[in-house]
Amino acid sequence: MKVKNYLMERIAQGTLHMALLDPDKLNPADAAKIALQSKKAGSDAIMVGGSTGITEKNLDATAKAIKEATGLPVILFPGGPHTLSKEFDAIYFMSMVNSRKLELVIGAQVMTSLKIRSMGVEPISMGYIIVEPGMKVGEVGDAAAIPRDDLALAQSYALACEYLGMNFVYLEAGSGADRPVPKSMVRAVKEVLSVPLIVGGGIRTAEAAEGIREAGADIIVTGTLMEQTTDGSVLSAVIKAAKGKTQS
Repeated sequence: MKVKNYLMERIAQGTLHMALLDPDKLNPADAAKIALQSKKAGSDAIMVGGSTGITEKNLDATAKAIKEATGLPVILFPGGPHTLSKEFDAIYFMSMVNSRKLELVIGAQVMTSLKIRSMGVEPISMGYIIVEPGMKVGEVGDAAAIPRDDLALAQSYALACEYLGMNFVYLEAGSGADRPVPKSMVRAVKEVLSVPLIVGGGIRTAEAAEGIREAGADIIVTGTLMEQTTDGSVLSAVIKAAKGKTQS
């Protein structure tokens, strides 16, 4: 089954959780260990990527290790044209739609489309929208980050992504953000979309995950939490809250 179809089938049953792991911060063995722990807690897929320090070598090794350990779909969350790997089940073919760099809106996609086709990795189109504070990804991407109180602007960007034919829309507060995308913004964007909504950045507690889920997110992504939390019960609580399941 294609990864997009797998995700859509699961979304029809409720909110999903994805762990985001950065090969620049985790060696393949540690990434596989965290991914397995995430799977046991209920994660539906694993994303791999980062803004800096990513190479084909560490992508290949990380993807292989995670697939062997978990059997879950492993999706490449690319940081640019240089961060591609044939070892993934799918790749987000994404446009950072509020970047000031044309390269990140469409240029990198033109550069890599034929290579992705030749690699045989499934592309999943996605509109990527940076929300304040944006953090490193907003800085590297030179994003005109959506102000946290500008719900109409967030709705406009998200709906434009859908009208352009993108399969998913992703609201990103940035890895390591001190607060996630506001629940009011998630709710407002979900009201105008008919494609799945992904939300990530700054989601570190079960309470935050629950709030984002209740606001309407179809997929909740946690990254920094996965790398920094050594307490498995905390990780499990956040994942279960993201999926709307109580702790056993």
